[in-house]
Amino acid sequence: MTGLTKPRENHLMLFTGRAHPALAQEIAALLNVELTPTRSVTYANSEIYVRFEESVRGSHAFVIQSHPAPVNEWLMEQLIMIDALKRASADRITVVAPFYPYARQDKKHLGREPISARLIADLFATAGAHRLMSVDLHAAQIQGFFDGPVDHLWALPVLADYVTEKYAEDELVVVSPDAGRVRLADQWTDRLDSSLAIVHKRRDPNMANTVAVQEVVGDVEGKVCLLVDDMIDTAGTICQAADALKARGAKTVVAAATHAILSGPAAQRLNDSAFEEVIVTNTLPIPDDLGIEKLTVLSIAPLIAAAIREIFEDGSVTSLFNGHS
Repeated sequence: MTGLTKPRENHLMLFTGRAHPALAQEIAALLNVELTPTRSVTYANSEIYVRFEESVRGSHAFVIQSHPAPVNEWLMEQLIMIDALKRASADRITVVAPFYPYARQDKKHLGREPISARLIADLFATAGAHRLMSVDLHAAQIQGFFDGPVDHLWALPVLADYVTEKYAEDELVVVSPDAGRVRLADQWTDRLDSSLAIVHKRRDPNMANTVAVQEVVGDVEGKVCLLVDDMIDTAGTICQAADALKARGAKTVVAAATHAILSGPAAQRLNDSAFEEVIVTNTLPIPDDLGIEKLTVLSIAPLIAAAIREIFEDGSVTSLFNGHS
């Protein structure tokens, strides 16, 4: 009687979609793991086909996919990859979504609106995901949308270490670009042991969607002002905030944000802005032809790789942040 070949016990396998392969390759190199060969095709009618070219049976699969534009295409590709892994008998499936899609739709502002961030979590779970990892969720409550473990990573240590080293000799003031980001700015002040200022937008009640005055609350004169946010999309708000700080006598204005969406007029606005430097991470791919001279891109790959290692070895992701999560 021929003996049966027992499949390998739980082993780590990495998979990447096509949205940001450079980040996945960097993560794989740090973990000393090869990305699993994958055939991905987009047909003429925009349907997506995926097939893994190695057995995934019994594996702990980490599916890495960022979500730049077109968001829906890359989201669908990741869902199809998860379904393929489930049907191919992967033991555990962890979604690695450095930039969580639809994160800004985390609650209802008006009647008859969706909560799209919750829908995304449900789609990941239905497809077969057991665990979710993301970086700097726009709203912490999104962690509760997924019925399973969620690893919420912070880019703050990556960004703050760079800021501390480069601007160590300057008196820093952390600035929130609006009232909604004050909690994030407060975390930065704890990290940098600095003071806090807030840019408060007063709107003209007689003019829709128009900011009448940018008021600066806090002492910024002669200081290096660090505007912090979780993302930069069209860059309108943060550039207006930089102008307000310069008008109040700030010596230098710097921006730090995790997710560089950089839609539409963002590149032109940042190039024309009062910023000395704009610091972001590579949670999203940044096209080479954007031409933002003031942009500094830091890699988030070491943080994600360390978190993947902790998860696979049943360690503690919280330990990466000195007990804070």
